[in-house]
Amino acid sequence: MLPLDGLLVIALEQAVAGPMCTLRLADAGARVIKIERHGGETARHYDKAVLGTSAYFAWLNRGKESAELNIKEDNDRALLERMVAKADVFVRNIAPGAADRLGLSAKELVAKYPRLICVDIFGYDQDSSYANRLAYDMLIQAESGICAVTGSPDEPVKVGVSMADITTGATAHAAILEALIERGITGKGKAIEISMFDAMADMMCVPLLHYEYMDREAPRMGLAHSVIAPYGKFSCSDGDVVIVCQQHAEWVRFCEGVLQRPDLVTDPRFASNADRVTNTPPLFAIIADLCKTLTRVALIARLEENKLPWANVSSLPDLSAHPALRRIEIDTPHGKAKVTASPLRDMIKQGAVPDMGEHTGQLRAEFGA
Repeated sequence: MLPLDGLLVIALEQAVAGPMCTLRLADAGARVIKIERHGGETARHYDKAVLGTSAYFAWLNRGKESAELNIKEDNDRALLERMVAKADVFVRNIAPGAADRLGLSAKELVAKYPRLICVDIFGYDQDSSYANRLAYDMLIQAESGICAVTGSPDEPVKVGVSMADITTGATAHAAILEALIERGITGKGKAIEISMFDAMADMMCVPLLHYEYMDREAPRMGLAHSVIAPYGKFSCSDGDVVIVCQQHAEWVRFCEGVLQRPDLVTDPRFASNADRVTNTPPLFAIIADLCKTLTRVALIARLEENKLPWANVSSLPDLSAHPALRRIEIDTPHGKAKVTASPLRDMIKQGAVPDMGEHTGQLRAEFGA
């Protein structure tokens, strides 16, 4: 038995943030009914990478049921509310104000159905002046300052995956689990709003604190770190290795066992982490001079002999063959495919990625259309 068996979730969702949240619920056993507009939701049409199914859609929609409805039309809108009346959770990531215009105000629904947990995902806090702004992942990354601290010194960049959407979906999932625990105590549901900007701003808290309390703007460091040194990518004679010394004991072992320069432990330029950050250029030059004389195998051997952390700079082909990569097999409308395994649980509810509107007829019958 899975922990959310018997939970009914209605999802008026699209793209990534909402589907990420409800995927986690579905994996844990919840019945998730995905409401799609005629023609299918946005992410169905990004590409046909996975046997004819969009990669995003295949990733985020296993184990869900799909109902293709026109909820602007009275009968379908009434059908949706009949579903919501029986639901435990109602998740929406649609444009600001859209739910209210459909007569589906979260506060009114929770008042009408007291055990309902109604979750709205927006771009920005709905009490802010940005409330009505439309939001996509890259826009939120840029607006929140993530791009200001990501990239090289010469060029701000966004994170190469849908970081704002994924983090927001994970935040919404956590909020739902908290609300379910609370409902188990009080018997009452609630209306919840999750903001993509809030999720990203929280991730920016350390750079923000450095700016507001130290008047320091975190520089873009590529594969280095703005407040820890040494921490970065170094080139050996045949490739790169990422090296990190986060604790003073690691720094001592690094100097003595890897660099074979015990004098650096007491060098005033590098005595503390703060000193090493201040003197990063000469420190990195010393490390680079050693690394270029060694092969990757030789450098990694020294790091491991001294119990020091390191990493490869993996490419996509490297990830595809990575010994730590866990996968699961899923059914798609056009055959079986392999995707990354859930990071939360080994056992998930088995269920296919639904074809567009695949369950519409049976859901109309079940909910009395």
